[in-house]
Amino acid sequence: MHSGRSKSVCSVRAEGTASLKRLPVSQALRICCFSSQPGKLCVGNGISPAKFLEIMKAGSVLRKAKSRMWRGHRHYKLQDDCKTIAYKSSWAMNSYSTFSVGDVEAVREGHESDVFLSVADEYPPERCFTLVFRGRRGNLDLVAESAEEAQAWIRGMQTLIENLQSMGESEKLDQWISDLFLKADRNKDGRISFKEVRRLLKLMNMDMNEDHANSLFRMADKSQTGFLGSEEFVHFYKMLTQRKEVMELFQEYSSDGQTLSHCDLEEFLREEQLEGDRSQEHALELIQRYEPSDTAKTNHTMSVDGFLMYLTSADGSIFNSEDQHLYQDMTQPLNHYFISSSHNTYLLEDQLKGRSSVEGYIQALKRGCRCLEIDCWDGSSGDPVVYHGHTFTSKILFKDVINTVAKYAFKTSEYPVILSIENRCSMEQQKVMAQLLRDILGDMLLRTTIDGKVPSVLPSPEELKGKILVKGKKIGGLESLDADNPVSGEVSDEDDSSELRRDSLTTESLPSDSKKSKQSLTKELSDLVIYCKNEHFNNFEHARIHGKPYDISSFSESKARKIIKEAAADFAQHNARQITRVYPSGLRTDSSNFCPQDMWNVGCQMVALNFQTAGLEMDLNDGLFSQNNRCGYVLKPEILRNSEQQFNPDRPQDRKDYCPLILTIQVISGQQLPKVNNKVGSIVDPFVRVEIYGVPPDQATQETSYIENNGLNPCWNETLEFAVHTPELALVRFVVEDYDMATKNDFIGQYTVPFSCIQSGYRHIHLLSKDGTSLRPSSLFVNINITEAS
Repeated sequence: MHSGRSKSVCSVRAEGTASLKRLPVSQALRICCFSSQPGKLCVGNGISPAKFLEIMKAGSVLRKAKSRMWRGHRHYKLQDDCKTIAYKSSWAMNSYSTFSVGDVEAVREGHESDVFLSVADEYPPERCFTLVFRGRRGNLDLVAESAEEAQAWIRGMQTLIENLQSMGESEKLDQWISDLFLKADRNKDGRISFKEVRRLLKLMNMDMNEDHANSLFRMADKSQTGFLGSEEFVHFYKMLTQRKEVMELFQEYSSDGQTLSHCDLEEFLREEQLEGDRSQEHALELIQRYEPSDTAKTNHTMSVDGFLMYLTSADGSIFNSEDQHLYQDMTQPLNHYFISSSHNTYLLEDQLKGRSSVEGYIQALKRGCRCLEIDCWDGSSGDPVVYHGHTFTSKILFKDVINTVAKYAFKTSEYPVILSIENRCSMEQQKVMAQLLRDILGDMLLRTTIDGKVPSVLPSPEELKGKILVKGKKIGGLESLDADNPVSGEVSDEDDSSELRRDSLTTESLPSDSKKSKQSLTKELSDLVIYCKNEHFNNFEHARIHGKPYDISSFSESKARKIIKEAAADFAQHNARQITRVYPSGLRTDSSNFCPQDMWNVGCQMVALNFQTAGLEMDLNDGLFSQNNRCGYVLKPEILRNSEQQFNPDRPQDRKDYCPLILTIQVISGQQLPKVNNKVGSIVDPFVRVEIYGVPPDQATQETSYIENNGLNPCWNETLEFAVHTPELALVRFVVEDYDMATKNDFIGQYTVPFSCIQSGYRHIHLLSKDGTSLRPSSLFVNINITEAS
């Protein structure tokens, strides 16, 4: 620790200070639709984006497509701020609702949604487009009066989205300050009164003493008019969001109290961030990257503004940026990886009467999911359908699912996609399924082993790049692939679906056809199953002697838990040789999820979750797979890859290389936490809870005290400490909640990170919503220290 260090860290300047110094205030407070070169970018036929935005600002009557029977028209227009869309129904008077352009993730052209697929004959594709919202919010399907009008909205929205996405952190903060000024300026006269400031403080989640607020207001009111203009508001914002904890840290390492020299910054990186020998070179890089002053850059110094920009950047994040790239060995056998997996991927809601949609596949693939589930049943017109059998869930066409997979399979990750097919179709429609898979997927579909030989081990994700594998029943094994097999055969009906039904229904309540112990399978479909053959699990001894590397066993969560309780070490050894899939209990009709950590602890590769349901379980899944470029494959720890080694998650101390660690987290402060109640007078009382997920001895939870009425800049300065016995399997989840003495605490935000990806030192944690979307600029400021346990 640096000598003379002050330990009282709590309450530097606004995060936007540096960026605001670089930009004229008028530019900082202006919402820019484009960069400073508005005419530079042209789209289609030489038309500039500005022309598209003019059409959007003028407004259009667009039809909201929901079904063949629903024909609602609404007036949509882009607001002058170029970041808000206002809309109202034809029957509404002047009451407009709004949504933010920032809430829209993408724009799709033509019939690229369930709704448009179902009414494709009614609306020409060139007039149709879909706005895809972030998180789990439903899409908006719109039909324009003409193809030209549709193109204006499509290209205009794409331009706005691209401009938002290309913004740096400082520019985003300028946007934040601009928004605050516009919100406060209720009468739109370009200035704000103290009364408007008081209301703004409530909107900013802060209850400040009125005398103190008035003092800051008068200090910012340089013109002494009783109002704040745009530049004066920037000054007010700086004073309001001062971060003393960062300033104290800065001054401790600053030789002159004004700047950090190259040597000062190097010392900070070495002593606090524990960067070792790379500190000297990295200090120069950070100055060039984050210091806003050209003079300071030339002198190799960093101002407090640059220091804060560094701390709030990706370099200052708790998540090691090197681990966010593809950093793992991708050449090991498939069974050596955790594989991001979805359960009943087609469902957007519950398991009994929820809607089935191709959107489920799009969203799962965009999140890096690599194993998708498709439940196939006979369709009335000879076309197989996908839905949750024996329920009231809606049906979608199998061919639409495969078309969707073909389009989106490799947009997020180039590594293999596995289609887990539950086949309940007749022989005739099985042939249709096989034909559709071959015709639509083409060369992407893996139809034979990669070297033409029967494998002794599974191929690697690297060898299967760009390939789609079918997981399902198979007549015989790969050994008989080239033999003269019969045109059809019978396979065991003992698979995940039959076990699921035993979980959820009595035998008497099952339709008679589901009691069969054998199922007919066509050769055409069987031949498409290469490395992922469904195989009923008997016991570990049987699997060890008779199992093939391409055999995959599926277990319900309850059966998997039973096995873990009785034979966790044997289960881990089994998963070092073969792939196991675990899926939610049939009793989870609400599409809730089980905790995947218990299954990962014994090396289960495919832990299938209901991706449509937000919560702790999906936070853990997103956390685990946030590393390694979000490619959907995470290399299992060595202790779970060695089939000759016994690992019992209940007794990590029995490992030969046992080396427990101590994780110390100083929770210092929070920044600009979102409101959980939209009432103007409602302000959060935030506290932080840190949760450790891993092997049973590592499971732990600790929390800070709560801070009353401050979501803007709460300061805790509290230290939490955890013993971590198996760091390779641990996940750390930071949760911020609004304390409520009388009722359940309200969720504010969370962030989950693999223990192995945590950076030591002073770090910011950028919070995520329940849906896993960014809550920037909301963050926590912490100091992390990891040491070996004595």
